[in-house]
Amino acid sequence: MIAIIMFQLQSFAQSGEGGMWMPNTIKQVEKDMQNMGMTIDADAIWDTSKPSIKDAIVQIGNGCTAEIMSDKALVFTNHHCGYAAIQKLSTVEHNYLENGFWAKSYKEELPAEGVDVTFIEDIVDVTAIILKGVTDDLKPSERQSIVDKNTTALKNATDLEKFHSIRIKPFFNGNKYFMIKRVTFPDVRLVGTPPANLGKFGGDTDNWMWPRHTADFSIFRVYANENNEPATYSESNKPYKPKYSLKISLADLEEEDFTMVVGFPGSTSEYLTSYAVAQKQDIANPSRVKVREISLSVMDEFMANSEAIKLKYASKHAGIANYWKFWIGESQGLKQFNAVGVKQAYEKEFTDRINKNPELKAKYGNVLPRLKELYTQLKPYVAAQSYASEIFGRNVDLPSIVSIAELLIKRSEAQGEVYYTNAKERYKNYIISNKLKNFDANVDKAILAQLLDLYVNNVEDKFISKTLIKALKKQSSKELANSIYSESNLSSSENIEALFAKSTLKEFKKALKKDAAYKLFAAQNEVMDTEISTPVNKIKSEINDLKGKYMQAQMDVFTEKPFYPDANFTMRVSYGRVKGFEPRDGVFYQPKTHLKGVIAKYKPNDLEFDLPQGIIDLFNKKDYGVYAAKDGSLVTDFLATNHITGGNSGSPILDKNGNHIGLAFDGVWEGVMEDVYYRPEIARSIHVKDNYVLFIIDKFANSQHIMSELTIVK
Repeated sequence: MIAIIMFQLQSFAQSGEGGMWMPNTIKQVEKDMQNMGMTIDADAIWDTSKPSIKDAIVQIGNGCTAEIMSDKALVFTNHHCGYAAIQKLSTVEHNYLENGFWAKSYKEELPAEGVDVTFIEDIVDVTAIILKGVTDDLKPSERQSIVDKNTTALKNATDLEKFHSIRIKPFFNGNKYFMIKRVTFPDVRLVGTPPANLGKFGGDTDNWMWPRHTADFSIFRVYANENNEPATYSESNKPYKPKYSLKISLADLEEEDFTMVVGFPGSTSEYLTSYAVAQKQDIANPSRVKVREISLSVMDEFMANSEAIKLKYASKHAGIANYWKFWIGESQGLKQFNAVGVKQAYEKEFTDRINKNPELKAKYGNVLPRLKELYTQLKPYVAAQSYASEIFGRNVDLPSIVSIAELLIKRSEAQGEVYYTNAKERYKNYIISNKLKNFDANVDKAILAQLLDLYVNNVEDKFISKTLIKALKKQSSKELANSIYSESNLSSSENIEALFAKSTLKEFKKALKKDAAYKLFAAQNEVMDTEISTPVNKIKSEINDLKGKYMQAQMDVFTEKPFYPDANFTMRVSYGRVKGFEPRDGVFYQPKTHLKGVIAKYKPNDLEFDLPQGIIDLFNKKDYGVYAAKDGSLVTDFLATNHITGGNSGSPILDKNGNHIGLAFDGVWEGVMEDVYYRPEIARSIHVKDNYVLFIIDKFANSQHIMSELTIVK
């Protein structure tokens, strides 16, 4: 066991493969990348003086990555990234989500309302400016006040053109700050998407699993005004002329081939202490999983019996299912690879080193002991907070509508009547477009009824409002849910319009406080605020401050180890190689799947494994064209060791020459703990190969409108 832990500790302290490197700092690992097979240099990836790969990588919407694939700004991303936009454009008569869509001309491309793409123009180190005046003896609140003041001053001093913005983000837990200069294009249009039985093939069953056979891609286009500048939608807009676009390679992939992913990973926590990992593994994740299991089972029942509800809830169901499965796999992986034990060994090595150095001991000696104390204080709240945030904030819509209305009241009371007058339209539109557009009261109340039982049976009484306790003594949770939804005026767009039409804050509050849903959920929100959020925030405030000190301490103690910052939705580069893996004893997964595997999974009329007849016909004729591998097969998906996470969806995976070979869309279930604890022998990213993507566009859809723009290199 000691030998195993020391091997894992060594791996934990290593970097490179598995890292998420900032593109402006990629030169520090350039040699390692080239030793693994990369033929280009770091300047080809990141260069602000001339076009480079970074100019082809964009954030699409707020949660995914996409890439520019032609000189007319054709954009590739995942099908699941375009899912909500495709759903919004779909109707029962024109169900693009189910049947697919392929524009035959620019005129046929459909405006994707609410979708934009953002390019990164530069990343600048502003640490000295943001931390000016910060000293080690400051309290966390005092430190944050100075950081906020300096951040505001820098933003105000920066001149920006329309559609340009800056973000000043902390890295290394607040030890470094970078200013990210961005430009956003709001006119984005849907160009093509495969039908869901290709783009979502395998559904929830295959999600996070290998072998995978999914064509997870969709295609959009960026439009600009006559001066090639960002502009809101107009029929006169033209396809944007990008600085850089990616070329496609259809070459066969071999095990150990170099791969690189460039994208916008959302969030990782690779430097957590053993105490934090234990709570995530044993308390937070299992609590969230229980909530989502119930939500998904209720949705499944309704969606199976109604096409309209199936269409309404398709995107929400997919979102809830995604992290339900992720949290199960994360906890299992953390246990399997003894992440807590390995981090404890790492912490012991850290402690041993500082104890041998009086200067380091004086500076950092109390950091880990105090973090342990704070996580002990936090432990009684972890389950309650997990249940509360999932039930009242994520899985049920009516409580979250109440919370949004409450937020308007609180901010208006703090900032004055003018805030209410200016902001109420924005809050109203958010509720209608984000909460009620795909809302069904029968589904929502059925979920609530079961989740209320889960909550009251699994948390202490002090975390339950007296209003809720009293109501459940008089009636069952199902009866309570029925009465709330029948009496409340917050579950229809018409009633929300009427409520937010109130001219004064006083009238708004008076009307809202009469509502049955408000009475129940506002009381519960107050208890959660006083009994959970307030003590948790106090504890976490000190934890977050100490996490910053612990991060700096690690860099000062383990000077032989290069560090990269945790992901925070900023552009990152990860590099690796094509590689299979051994999930358990006696089982080895090859790194590639093929169209024959798609056909083997085919189940006619099945929600997850049905196929279009055209794909079956092409398979039977073995009509793969130039997209076939040397052995005559058609590769669909492949594995690589690149570290990706949420936000990387839609990221390009590039070969050693910087050519596009596929799109990242998932990770293997056995390795999803990589956001907390990356293990190179088990962590694998899953990608749809361009051969399969182009086969569908060309041979299946015959979309020459798209094919004519793509550049394929031999």
